[in-house]
Amino acid sequence: MTAWNRCLDAAGIREPELRSAYGAQRAAVRSHRRSSYIAARVLLPPALQPHALAATAFMDHGDSLLDTGPKAQRVMAWADWEQRVRKALETGHGDDPLIRTLLGTVDRCPRLRGAVEEYLDTAGAELDFAGFAGEADYQAYLDAYSLPAFMLVGTLLAPETGRERYRSACRGLIEGSQRLDFVNDLAEDLREGRLGIPEDALRRFSVSVADLRSGHEPSALGRLVTEQVRTARAALDSAREVAGLAAPSGRPLFEALVDIELLTADAVLARGTRLLGGPASPPLTGTLRALLRARRRA
Repeated sequence: MTAWNRCLDAAGIREPELRSAYGAQRAAVRSHRRSSYIAARVLLPPALQPHALAATAFMDHGDSLLDTGPKAQRVMAWADWEQRVRKALETGHGDDPLIRTLLGTVDRCPRLRGAVEEYLDTAGAELDFAGFAGEADYQAYLDAYSLPAFMLVGTLLAPETGRERYRSACRGLIEGSQRLDFVNDLAEDLREGRLGIPEDALRRFSVSVADLRSGHEPSALGRLVTEQVRTARAALDSAREVAGLAAPSGRPLFEALVDIELLTADAVLARGTRLLGGPASPPLTGTLRALLRARRRA
């Protein structure tokens, strides 16, 4: 029996068709989120792995529908998907392997239903995202989209008590992680025509989108990157408490996640203005050490 089959057994997933559907979500996450996949397989208990991977696949599919193509196409695709998911939650039946795994996970973790419904209620905010005028807009985006999306997985690792404090710590984690992503994705976001760095921060450093798109490197770009990364690091450092607040089964994963995000922050800071040519990645050796440390503590 393979390790994956043992995970399915531990999770109580017995039906052959449903096991196959979970396997498809495992393959999707392994293909598109390699580091997340490895972390889940190494650090989560076997019974949690299929559900965490299914929730991650569901989140990724939603992101793709919300972000890919012209807005009119995205609006239609999201509306169709949202309707199908809501109907499946209502009836307990789905016509898609991803929806069937979501239902299977909600059946085994009933509190996930509330997280899915919150995500469906708020995810449309991503369709209208065109950048931020200021910090308040960024904070509102976290509450409207980033945090509900994160809680699709975060809810599976939530404690039995103290969930409000846990959610607050998760918000601190996603605040730092999302800000770091927006800085690291500078080149891609420029191509797509919507930056995640607030406009007032650009103005403070006299950095214009026109200059960035022209390939001209503003002299203050390095200082802007430094400010954004340091702000992200402060949030990530504060978010270390989330590992102590999570359910014991999720603590090693959160410990490794924060460590890897901080390694990424160092890599982004070192890349500096070269982010115009593409994103930075955390060093492989450092990432492996973070996973091994968390594994030993587990």
